[in-house]
Amino acid sequence: MTQRLPLIIFALVQAVIPLLPGIPPFWIVLLDNIGLAALVAMGLVLLTGVGGLTSFGQAAFCGFGAYTTAVLTTAYGVSPWLTLPASLLVSGIAAVLLGLVTVRLSGHYLPLGTIAWGIGLFYLFSKLEFLGRNDGISGIPPLSIGSFKMLSPDTIYYAIWVAVLLAALLTMNTMVSSWL
Repeated sequence: MTQRLPLIIFALVQAVIPLLPGIPPFWIVLLDNIGLAALVAMGLVLLTGVGGLTSFGQAAFCGFGAYTTAVLTTAYGVSPWLTLPASLLVSGIAAVLLGLVTVRLSGHYLPLGTIAWGIGLFYLFSKLEFLGRNDGISGIPPLSIGSFKMLSPDTIYYAIWVAVLLAALLTMNTMVSSWL
C-alpha cells in the first residue's frame, strides 16, 4: 500500500486540476498530450527496461493501432471503444512479424534495424491511399459514452488519465515482479 501512495496522491491531484477555477484551457490540452505521451513511454519502459530490448521504431506500433481504429470507425462505422481489441491484435501481429526478422539482429545492428523499420513504415503509411496518404484519415468520430461525446480536451481528460493510471499500476506490478 505504501508503494501505491504516491500514485494515489497523483491521481487525486490529476482529478482535481480541471475542476479548479481559472485553469487555462491550454493547460488541459497540455495535460492531455502529456498523458498520451506517458502511455507510449510506459510501453517503452516495458520494452527497454523489463524486456531489455532496444527499439527506435516503437511509434510505428502506435501507428498500427491508431490507423486500425481510424479505418474501422470511418469506413465501417464501428464504435471507437470496440476497435481497441482489433487495434491491439493488428499491432501485435505486426510486432510478431517484424520481430521475427528483427530480433535475430544483435549488437548495434538491432537498434539500426528498428530505426530502419520506423522510417520504412512511416513512408509506407504516408503512401497508402486507404490511410489518407500524407493527409491521414479525417472524420474520425469522437469517443462517446451513451449520448455524451468527448469532443473537447476537458471531456477526454479523464479517459486519458484513467488509462495512464491503469497502465501505471500494471507497469508497477511488472517492474516489481521483475526485481524479484
